[in-house]
Amino acid sequence: MRSRVIGAALFGVGVLALVFAGGLAFVVAPQAERLPYDLERTQSVAEAPNARFMQITNGKAEVNQATLRSTITVQPDAKETAKLDGSLDGNAVVWLVGQEVIRTDTKALISAYSTSLALDRKSGAAQQWDKQWLDTGSNRQSVNYSGQIYKFPFGTEKKTYEIFDRDINTTQPARFVKTEQINGLETYQFTQEIRDATQPLPADRLQLLVGQLVPGATTGRVSYSNTRKVWVEPTTGQFVKVEETQSKKLVGDNGQETVILDAVFTYTDDAIARSADTAGSNRQLLQMVNLWGPLALAVIGLVLVIVGLLMALRRPRVATVGGSVPEPRRGSGRHADTGPAGDADPGRDGPQKADR
Repeated sequence: MRSRVIGAALFGVGVLALVFAGGLAFVVAPQAERLPYDLERTQSVAEAPNARFMQITNGKAEVNQATLRSTITVQPDAKETAKLDGSLDGNAVVWLVGQEVIRTDTKALISAYSTSLALDRKSGAAQQWDKQWLDTGSNRQSVNYSGQIYKFPFGTEKKTYEIFDRDINTTQPARFVKTEQINGLETYQFTQEIRDATQPLPADRLQLLVGQLVPGATTGRVSYSNTRKVWVEPTTGQFVKVEETQSKKLVGDNGQETVILDAVFTYTDDAIARSADTAGSNRQLLQMVNLWGPLALAVIGLVLVIVGLLMALRRPRVATVGGSVPEPRRGSGRHADTGPAGDADPGRDGPQKADR
């Protein structure tokens, strides 16, 4: 009786473990692979040693050379996220992003922008949202974001993705190149090539630059090229390393041109280490929820169910006197095994038969 009670208890615990395994795999795991609403404020820093760049001081534009440092800050906008409705409600999160580029020797500000955008919580891609904006320092303007910008999808695949480029306000394909170990973490490298695209500028700003940097030209354009390499941790879709080889030329309508940017921006070692550490920790958490947790619970549950069934269905042992069942004695045919009344007395029956 006691074994049946224990078996039933083990069976119940095993079933409960299987239920938890299914809940972890099919309910908790899909929610874990989404951008959180309470994302902590993060920063990524990249530097471009010996860069050539245009610097405007008191309205005068000139081309200088120094090391540039770019800092991008990302933080969630809980207030705007709470206002999302329709298909975006519950499926998107609003981020506030800002970038500053300074020269490291004088700390002078070279360029800056701030922006607000909505990202899909699963794919990390920019979503259509009527309140998104971009401010490059002169004025706040509307922008139509799309594609990947600051993050790749959870479960990044070895395929081509569209990455949005802020300088030309559109997406360009980034193809998968290879896998690479960075700080002990496996990453996917993607490369985006932009060649001789035109960077849009306000007419008055463009005219100012042409007048100062391309003598003799009446108008012109900014020719923009960029080879963007992104190393992504595939489970989380987080950027671990970014490298951008940027080139900008001011081309006048008279055929003359001036290089206004020639720089290779790469995440600093500290930025790479922090990104790899964060991505590695998040990867372990996701694997625990998606794989190891459900698998462990399923194995434990199955073992307990089987053991519980075996114990509950086992037949009880028959209790006996003295610990064993007595074997019947072999009699002479006169019910010799029926007890004292049937016992034969050789000392009595034998002589009587002999006298006859």
